[in-house]
Amino acid sequence: MITEEFNKSLTISASKRTVQRTLHYYGFYSRVAKRKPLVSEKNKKDRVLWCKNVKDWKEEWDRVIFSDESRYLLFKNDAHKLVWRLSDEKYKEDCLAPTVKHSEGVMVWGCFCKDRLGPLIWVEGNINATKYKQILRAHLLPYLQGLGNETYIFQDDNAPCHTARPVRTWKESQSINSIEWPSQSPDLNPIEHLWDELERRVRRNKFRPKNKAELFAALKREWDQIQSDVIVKLVDSMPRRVKAVLKSKGGATPY
Repeated sequence: MITEEFNKSLTISASKRTVQRTLHYYGFYSRVAKRKPLVSEKNKKDRVLWCKNVKDWKEEWDRVIFSDESRYLLFKNDAHKLVWRLSDEKYKEDCLAPTVKHSEGVMVWGCFCKDRLGPLIWVEGNINATKYKQILRAHLLPYLQGLGNETYIFQDDNAPCHTARPVRTWKESQSINSIEWPSQSPDLNPIEHLWDELERRVRRNKFRPKNKAELFAALKREWDQIQSDVIVKLVDSMPRRVKAVLKSKGGATPY
């Protein structure tokens, strides 16, 4: 039971889907209560100011490259294990997973813009500033080169590995323009919906990955099949997302 003191200390604003993904990561599977998120006044004001600065953007959103990391699990981290099965295979022996001490999963990094889906990269181990810079050098730069001579703006959030000084310095050295992103605003990043779309596509597949290599292969296969109309709709939703944040005065949006 959440105590009143703990309740008052919550200052994070997040969309319903982000809360669900976080709970799933820690092994909790249930419905998320329909409750308005608690956000700090400072955070709400920062989001409102940011949205006011970009509210008139139209064609600019077409030149933004959205990026982020996400984790997909093979198992939950308690006695009840997540397995990949069809609806009528609940009690089949090959659909029962053994107990493990730690959850296994795959962290991926991806990006996209309205013109083209970017690469999906398997990030092994924890991600820090050094590893993040290596990812951008090895995968973002070729992606940018493939987009032609148009000027694009790169988006990533305020995770410590994204905002570390070595990363900022490297971006400047490569003339990568970055958009300033408001803190604690996952509901503004359309790639969150792309992660959900990817998860649904993999779960619809009859093939059930049994290890991390098979899971990433399934993720990569479905990622490469995402059609352009999906990402066009996501980018076109940005003005609506910004408008929704302004209407809610910095609170979470339903998108």
